[in-house]
Amino acid sequence: MTAIKSPLPGVGETLGRYTVERVETLPEMSGQLVLLRHENGARHAHVAREDDNLVFGVTFPTVPKDSTGVAHILEHNVLMGSQKYPVPDPFFSMIPRSLNTFMNAMTAGDWTTYPFSTRNVQDYFNLLSVYLDATFFPLLRYESFRQDGHRFEFETPDDPTSTLKLQGVVYNEMKGAMASPGSVMWRSFGKALYPDLTYANNSGGSPENIPELTYEDLRAFHAAHYHPSNAYFYSYGNQDLGRVLDAIEQHVMTRFQKQELDVSIPDQPSFSEPRRVDVSYPGSDTERGGQVLLGWKLGYASDPDASLRWGVLSDVLLGNAAAPLTRPLIESGLGAQLADLTGYRDDFREAAFAVGLKGLSTDKADAVQELVLSTLRQIAEEGIDPALIEASLHQFEISQKEVSNAGYPYGLGVMFRLLGPWLSGGDPVTGLRLDAELGRLRDDLKRGRVFEPMIEKWLLQNPHRVTLVVRPDPALAERTEQAERELVERLSKDFTDEDRARIVRESLNLKNLQGQESDPNVLPTLTLADVPAQVPRPAYETERSGRALVGRVPQPTGGLTYLDVKVRLPELPRDLLPVLPLYTFAVTRSGAAGQDYVSLARRIEAVTGGIGASAGVGNGPDTVDDLRLSVSFSGKALARNAGELVAVLRDVIAAPEFDRERLRQLLEQRLAGMKASVVSAGNAYAERLASAQVSPGAALGEQFSGLTALATLKAIVEGAEGQADDLEGRLDALLAQFGRLTTLITQGEPLVCLTALPEDVGLDLTPVTTLFQGDAPVGHPRPQLAAQVPQARTTDSPVAFNAVAFSTVPYTHADSPALLVLSRLLRSEYLLAEIREKGGAYGGGASFDARSGVFAMSSYRDPNIARTYGVFRDARQFLDTDLGERELTEAILGASKTLDPLTSPDTVGRLRFYGDQSGFTPEVQEAYKARLLRVTLDDLRRVMDTHLTPERAAYALVAGKDPSEDTAELGLKWDVQGI
Repeated sequence: MTAIKSPLPGVGETLGRYTVERVETLPEMSGQLVLLRHENGARHAHVAREDDNLVFGVTFPTVPKDSTGVAHILEHNVLMGSQKYPVPDPFFSMIPRSLNTFMNAMTAGDWTTYPFSTRNVQDYFNLLSVYLDATFFPLLRYESFRQDGHRFEFETPDDPTSTLKLQGVVYNEMKGAMASPGSVMWRSFGKALYPDLTYANNSGGSPENIPELTYEDLRAFHAAHYHPSNAYFYSYGNQDLGRVLDAIEQHVMTRFQKQELDVSIPDQPSFSEPRRVDVSYPGSDTERGGQVLLGWKLGYASDPDASLRWGVLSDVLLGNAAAPLTRPLIESGLGAQLADLTGYRDDFREAAFAVGLKGLSTDKADAVQELVLSTLRQIAEEGIDPALIEASLHQFEISQKEVSNAGYPYGLGVMFRLLGPWLSGGDPVTGLRLDAELGRLRDDLKRGRVFEPMIEKWLLQNPHRVTLVVRPDPALAERTEQAERELVERLSKDFTDEDRARIVRESLNLKNLQGQESDPNVLPTLTLADVPAQVPRPAYETERSGRALVGRVPQPTGGLTYLDVKVRLPELPRDLLPVLPLYTFAVTRSGAAGQDYVSLARRIEAVTGGIGASAGVGNGPDTVDDLRLSVSFSGKALARNAGELVAVLRDVIAAPEFDRERLRQLLEQRLAGMKASVVSAGNAYAERLASAQVSPGAALGEQFSGLTALATLKAIVEGAEGQADDLEGRLDALLAQFGRLTTLITQGEPLVCLTALPEDVGLDLTPVTTLFQGDAPVGHPRPQLAAQVPQARTTDSPVAFNAVAFSTVPYTHADSPALLVLSRLLRSEYLLAEIREKGGAYGGGASFDARSGVFAMSSYRDPNIARTYGVFRDARQFLDTDLGERELTEAILGASKTLDPLTSPDTVGRLRFYGDQSGFTPEVQEAYKARLLRVTLDDLRRVMDTHLTPERAAYALVAGKDPSEDTAELGLKWDVQGI
């Protein structure tokens, strides 16, 4: 469906009760910004662009005064039923009734936002109606507060003599979050640098404080903050602004009067001298698990000149491996990589700058502090190389010109760019267009030093500085569990029999509510007729250049050129498989063609928008076992530098130069990053570990990016059993393997894709294509599957991440579409209710990778283990419940979204070119979609009985303890290993 556009209004014009305050052209994105104000005080920003992915968001400044998590719990609760849509969970219910390209809600330190996007106009207004009713007219049921906030519950809910415990989705989410060093760093940073402001509070909620939040507090917070006078609305895309405003007027504005709301945040009084703050997280790696961060309070984040200059200075100092602050920190050997939050931070009303190291023992905190300060002193005294500043401004130019949906929708990124200055009282235009500020900066640079005085004034002479030390504490997890038990005991010590009876009664009421049938037909929906039958067919031309097949894709890229070189590898010796991802991580971060890593990093910064490399595993549409390995090199550049991009990739592919010391630094960086990711992405690790037991492709994936990869990396860096003996020998052996990989890569079969403006698509690619002179056939690895034994990996986490996986059928098999639909049905109709609503986990879901044939179910930040595996096993029984056409249609709608990824000029041609070369042609993909639309409920039962049987299941989990005792009754006996 195509949007109907209307002419944009001019300044001073009225649209209903809205007045246009400003209209600005946005030449970098070929768009226009319209700023409006409603009579009741509501603000609206509309970005008009020729983009069919339509975006909406409504944002409220929220300023909690404590760490009970009121803003976060409210975010959950407003999406759990509203006046017009009184179903238990309209947000999750709309996911399968929509073709959205993004749906979520987010709570930050001082705001909460509710954004979505979709390419379907009817879907846009369906979602708009649900979001507006949810945010402004939520039911805020007491039961919803107990389910997603916090509640007392007996271990056996109807037995008041069983153990009393605390439950709640947000409560369990934040227990998991506060086990992550990155989360602890973020929460502690705001408190340390702005101790007198709202940022000192944990807006997500501290587990020890969440039980202090009352239902009345929640309702009062909504009444105070969720009002049009405190709302910032946003719309984007190729759509009729008048229709959007009319919908908001009818849904919301007619029911409110203007009111004055004070959500202002004062200035933080400046410190008279620097401070140090030490905090802990539950971790056992005392040698390498710490972080040290220096943070400074700066001026207002809403100052566009200052914000631009700090953004540029941050990139100059820290933006790449050769940057003058990054390099000495990493080469010092004090830590493995830059600390979390390093760089310029405009997340606060008064901005901040931070820098530090992680992957260290915290007894090095003083040494890190001194190194940071002495390096800044040296930079200020000696001056910054103008070439580094020009390279940073070049990166800024690329970021302004690039329009990409890679990662998340571009229109959503535009919203976040303007929200920063807008919410803090600045000019939202400066978040999108800084041409005037950029001009002033260049003029000032011509007159003399700009950045050195900033370093001197704001960093070296600024007493408002905090040294934040985040240290692992092996005993903290146990103390935290004990503290929780004591909290429950303290809060319940005066409970009477009536109080205990009330808890039982409320638990049963909640259970009854969760089990009640509601009428989802009150929610708007799409039909299967709204599913696009075709897939994109962007035009491209192919040619042979030596052994390389080249695809040239003309696209409106805004003046950028994208180059991708995918090399199908010959047969690799078995010993090279686990080191292939280490090679791709290191190859673009090392030297090449006579340049050391510092020189190459500066060259990349000066002439490209960045390069990368990755290892991949693929298969054709007719099989899941006939695998192909590939290494991909990619990069982007402004068209004027496209030839330089080709030259850089040529040098990195053909003549990489690794040295032992740089390799040590890189491996320590990767190890620190992987260790930190386990407690934040444990479900992904558990899924990989389970899938590796049943799928050859997944077994390789586990070697490349799973816990097996982490163990391999740990053995290289730390040695056997954590001993660092003969590190040089291990690095030399790895360097020898890297040399063999370089040779094998240039013997591979390259597929080269160039995406550029039509006038730039004829770029000479022979410097790359002529590198590949071999004639070795493409290899077909046959990895050995992991033993099909339940695998448990223990780490410092108070919650679990559970997974079960099955190997099924290839893409073209008749059962594949039904398995994809089944995954969506189980996710939305079964696992969400059982694992999240009833079980208290933050998330639970099912997935099916149609290309690899792996079906998985998993849970995220889950307080349960045995119960969740029981839920997984009972999934088949759920299919025999009263399911109908509505559930089937919604599952098909949800499945179809996975087949229509949001693309943009930089990605649409690349996906088509590589899809065609691997056999996933438009005809094959469209045949799959056609079969998908014909799936029946009987098909779902049949494919589950055929492919997802208990004897085919593979189990894995990541948790804080050995789960064997918990799961004994299920017959699950685990192979338990520490991470």
